[in-house]
Amino acid sequence: MEKNKLHVGLLFGGNSSEHDVSKRSARNIYDAMDKTRYAVSLFLLTRDGFVLSDAASRRVFDGEDEAQVAAEEQAQVDPANPLAPIWNLSEAKDIDVFFPIIHGNLGEDGTIQGLFRLLKKPYVGSDVLASATSFDKDRTKQVLTANGIRNTKYVVVTPANRENYDYATVKAQLGQDVFIKPANQGSSVGIHKASNEQEYLEGLEDAFRYDYKVLVEETIAGLQEVEISILGNEHPQASKLGAIRVPEKDVFYDYNNKFVDASGVTFEVPVKLPEKLTTEITTMGLQTYVALGLKGMARIDYLVSKDGVPYVGEVNTLPGFTNISLYPQLWEASGISYTELIDRLIDLALAEFKRQDQLAYDFVPLDNHSAASTYKLKKQQ
Repeated sequence: MEKNKLHVGLLFGGNSSEHDVSKRSARNIYDAMDKTRYAVSLFLLTRDGFVLSDAASRRVFDGEDEAQVAAEEQAQVDPANPLAPIWNLSEAKDIDVFFPIIHGNLGEDGTIQGLFRLLKKPYVGSDVLASATSFDKDRTKQVLTANGIRNTKYVVVTPANRENYDYATVKAQLGQDVFIKPANQGSSVGIHKASNEQEYLEGLEDAFRYDYKVLVEETIAGLQEVEISILGNEHPQASKLGAIRVPEKDVFYDYNNKFVDASGVTFEVPVKLPEKLTTEITTMGLQTYVALGLKGMARIDYLVSKDGVPYVGEVNTLPGFTNISLYPQLWEASGISYTELIDRLIDLALAEFKRQDQLAYDFVPLDNHSAASTYKLKKQQ
């Protein structure tokens, strides 16, 4: 690698329903990166959890069949090696910073972040705990509620307590119309709106295909979906707001709207809302970001009722960077270009790694002068 360039490892793919979305995000990020500043290595994580080499990942980028390329790569690795799935990351020894854009499972749940920590490498985005907490919709709501941040009422249904949450019980607590969501899943996969017992039971069955913990939430009357992008570490900043208008035939902004066919969806970027509502949503977004301990970036989704009351919906710690993704669009509308946004995210990753590296992890007895001096020196470096 050229010594005057920062070496970036771009990880994408994954074994979630957002595999192809991640590939499109990675392509856009790669194309927008300033190649005079960065040297980039590509690492595609296949659906079965195998990391392809840079050379193989580029072949997939260029349109070759992923399954065929992966089969060739896997044939070269000793299957008895327990590290075989990630063996190609041995190419990453001189990488300066990782940029993961694996949406959903393995990417946003803290898994890949734990690997980066073991590798002692900086990475874009939030740490293990913040990622895992934000990915779990139940845990997110617990943090929001504890910090006085408005979110929708809900119950958690599991295989163990399912018999306690028949439709009549849920209706009494949350109202006739409810949304059913897997707790650990993204991009509206497995989400259903139910207005009667049959729809409720069918929605639960599908949601349990994706997670053993399912949220059943109240429906906000006359809802409007509003989005905000957040950028930063200890002192985050918020973008302008955007809104999503889905076709009248659709119940909500689903996977198809987001990634397959957005022809009927209208994005208002930025959206003009009453000043008081804009301020409240922005304040809630920054409070949510800090409460969850997020770093780097996040897109926060809101539901706004017909009487103008905002509720935090979901938090996305590695939001999409596709052509129709709102995270980069909102920053473009706020005066930060795609390329500059990538620069800032990488700079934030390096800064957070440096900050964390000042911490001592071994016990340092303060009454030991030499040890204390070593600790102080480390903190000052």
